Amino acid sequence: MKPIAVLWVGRRASDAWQDLIEDYIGRIHRFAALTDIRVRPAGGRDGDRGRALGEEAAALTSHLGEGDFVVALDEHGRERTTIELARLLSERMPTRRVVFILGSDLGLDPQVRTRADEVLALSRMTLPHHLARLLLCEQLYRALDLTAGGPYHRGSSR
Repeated sequence: MKPIAVLWVGRRASDAWQDLIEDYIGRIHRFAALTDIRVRPAGGRDGDRGRALGEEAAALTSHLGEGDFVVALDEHGRERTTIELARLLSERMPTRRVVFILGSDLGLDPQVRTRADEVLALSRMTLPHHLARLLLCEQLYRALDLTAGGPYHRGSSR
C-alpha cells in the first residue's frame, strides 16, 4: 500500500488542535504511512494576493511526484461520502501515493487545482484551517478503518 500525504499551508496549530490531529495521524499509521507536511504561508500577503498564492503553489507542488494522485481540498469541489472516500483510497493507494492539499486562508492557486486529479469539498461551509485538517484526518482514519472491516464507522451502510 502506497503512503498518504497531507500538504497544508499555514502556521502550526495550538497544542489542543495539534494533539487531536496527531491522535488521528497515529491511528492512520495502523493502515498507512501518513506524512503531514506544512508549508509556510507566503510573506507579504496583504499586498499581492496573486503573488502569494503563486509562491504557496510553488512550495506545495515541489512536494509532488509525477505519479501522485492529488486531491485538492476546496469548498467548491466535489462532495463525497465516507464510503466513497474509502473506495477512492482503496482504488488509488495500491499503486499511487495519495496527496491531499489544503491551501492557506487565501485559498489555492489555480495551478494547484489544475494539477489535482480531484477537487474535494469537506463541506460547502468555510472551515477554520485547523478544523479542516482535523476533519480530513478523522475521515481518512474512518475510511481506512472501514476498508479494513474495523468497528469505527457505524454508518448506515458499508
